[in-house]
Amino acid sequence: MNKILILFLAIALISCVSGKKTNVNNDETSFKYALEIDTSNLKEHLYILASDTLEGRRTGEKGQKIAAKYIAEQYRELGISPPVGYDNYYQEIPHKFIKQESNSSSENVIAYIRGNEKPDELLIISAHYDHLGNKGDEIYYGADDNASGTSAVLAIAKAFQKAELDGNGPKRSILFLHLTGEEEGLYGSKYYTVHPIFPLSNTVSNLNIDMVGRIDKKHKNNPNYVYLIGADKLSSDLHNLSEDVNNKYIGLKLDYTYNEESDPNRFYYRSDHYNFAKNKIPIIFYFNGVHEDYHKPTDTPDKINYEILAKRTKLIFYTAWEIANRENRLVVDKR
Repeated sequence: MNKILILFLAIALISCVSGKKTNVNNDETSFKYALEIDTSNLKEHLYILASDTLEGRRTGEKGQKIAAKYIAEQYRELGISPPVGYDNYYQEIPHKFIKQESNSSSENVIAYIRGNEKPDELLIISAHYDHLGNKGDEIYYGADDNASGTSAVLAIAKAFQKAELDGNGPKRSILFLHLTGEEEGLYGSKYYTVHPIFPLSNTVSNLNIDMVGRIDKKHKNNPNYVYLIGADKLSSDLHNLSEDVNNKYIGLKLDYTYNEESDPNRFYYRSDHYNFAKNKIPIIFYFNGVHEDYHKPTDTPDKINYEILAKRTKLIFYTAWEIANRENRLVVDKR
């Protein structure tokens, strides 16, 4: 018998005997909705986002616009609305803010589930959806970077929406934030934090997903891992919660190599979470490490490990579920 099911039954029995309520329902429901995250759905999104038609999704160019439209349409089909005032799911960013070669503006794509008990407190789940575009006749597909993270956010949103429709929506509000301009200089997240849709003071955490579909050389013999960066930088609550969730549900090796201040790669400063961290918002950056196809035309969807992508996505979902539904917001106890 499934170990988790045995645990649930044991707790339920104790509850009946004592006449007291337990937190078992929160565990049962999170497990139920994590099952919504599967390889087929992730693969479908990823092959579309990293297709020839999207031309590498460079910020401000045609492929990025097609990607934004595709992401918005997924939320429309799921029945997840944008925040009030954003009928087309877009947070428009003027060209002059991004300072790129193209004369076109760009847009973050946003969708929102309102919390049912603490709606003014907000969790942001983010991933950038832009990439490097074309160079000559070559398309930089960006399957891992970052169609993988984009697909993960869509899958997590689907799971939360199923919970919402079943009457098990989150206590806190959740903003699903697909960021543009990351490859140009983290401009989408910078724009959001300068022009926040919801007060940054009410934003309890940002879970940022950037490259989660591949295996690096260090882990080629044991792909059951993910790099975590930043979880302990601002909040010991967040670090402890992240560890507990992984131990309870997933069992990935959480590799903190790139979390060290001495790490020369400085990945903590190189993806969109950093603009939230600068504003004292606790973050986790989920990352699979670099590989031989990083920022090359050979970063294609056929090289994604969809099983490990699904497992990492479930870890992020469980972590988000706990943050969104815990009684107290995460304490910021580090500066």
